[in-house]
Amino acid sequence: MTTVEQAEEIILNNKINIATEKLAIAEVLGRVLAEDLKADRDFPPFDRVSMDGIAVAYAQIKKGQTSFSIAQTAAAGKPQTILDNPEHCVEVMTGTMLPVGTDTVIRYEDISIKDRVATIELIPAKAGLNIHGKGIDKKQNELIVAKGRKISPAEIGIAATIGKNEILVQKRVKAIVISTGEEIVPVTTTPLPHQIRTSNSYALQACLKNWGVEADTVLLPDSQEIIEQKIGEYLDRYDVLILSGGVSAGKFDFVPQSLENQGVLKLFHKVSQRPGKPFWFGVKGEKAVFALPGNPVSTFMCLRRYFKPWLDASQGLETERITAELGKDFVVRFELTFFLQVKLEKSETGNWKAMPIEGNGSGDLASLVEADAFMELPLGKELYKAGEKYNVWLYR
Repeated sequence: MTTVEQAEEIILNNKINIATEKLAIAEVLGRVLAEDLKADRDFPPFDRVSMDGIAVAYAQIKKGQTSFSIAQTAAAGKPQTILDNPEHCVEVMTGTMLPVGTDTVIRYEDISIKDRVATIELIPAKAGLNIHGKGIDKKQNELIVAKGRKISPAEIGIAATIGKNEILVQKRVKAIVISTGEEIVPVTTTPLPHQIRTSNSYALQACLKNWGVEADTVLLPDSQEIIEQKIGEYLDRYDVLILSGGVSAGKFDFVPQSLENQGVLKLFHKVSQRPGKPFWFGVKGEKAVFALPGNPVSTFMCLRRYFKPWLDASQGLETERITAELGKDFVVRFELTFFLQVKLEKSETGNWKAMPIEGNGSGDLASLVEADAFMELPLGKELYKAGEKYNVWLYR
């Protein structure tokens, strides 16, 4: 069988190229930036007063002058003023252009003012205090934000500052979640004793939407003809297909053969892991196919463990890797990588501690709401001891 590490490597080596589009600045939150954001002028574009107070020529202070007549008052948003007489000062507000003829700002807290005369009570040690110098943050044409970053309010603020009303971003990845099985009925249906409502499709769709993927869902019967026909249609319309169920070795598990009949190249089938052993992955041109086991915990784990890093890689993003301390000893009595459902809490040392959640196997959908993450216990051990650190894959 393919190991977890081999499966991850194969998947990450088959990322897709995502097209781009230009959107209005109000529409790009959460999208991935597809162009560099560069300074359209120096930042700040002038020597900017950074504290309310008075602007003076420091040379006068060095001569011993401590009292200055206020020649005028300068406000932010007004043209630059000029101090003609260095023995005077200009009263300035935060954000003002530093007046010509001055080189130091003294805070209101450090002066007293009476009859339009400002007296310095705390003598500054050097010139240039309380001034945000021109170009000190970024020079014109200097890179501020590199493409390939997910856009947050901070990046939107930068785009607005440099006058980018439209921004080039990656298009949303388009996915379809395909559930198969005669035992599955729509969520609005009252199931018969031998049936269950579809749940995987909604859980997977919610994950995908949370990750910025445009996701549709469909429920197909256990018919190779129908599954094969629909897979052909969906390969033309979507960037990635995510199937749930029908990938094992049962008599009605038609998915693997249907995929291969539609020209999807199988890159692996079955991974040495629990849950999720029957996992199937393949590609057709620029399209990727994740065929996941039907049991809900298996489906959910595989999507988080494999699809999310693939999506990040396709978008040029780094996948966040988190470790946690195992909260208590745990024994694994089979030679497979085990994804243990865990509840996370802070340990006495301030690190994450993962407490095992005892579920009832990969079909126990309810156990997912008790846990926060899957802890990846690597192949090759039987006893995993409390305090040992392992990777955790958060889904909450």
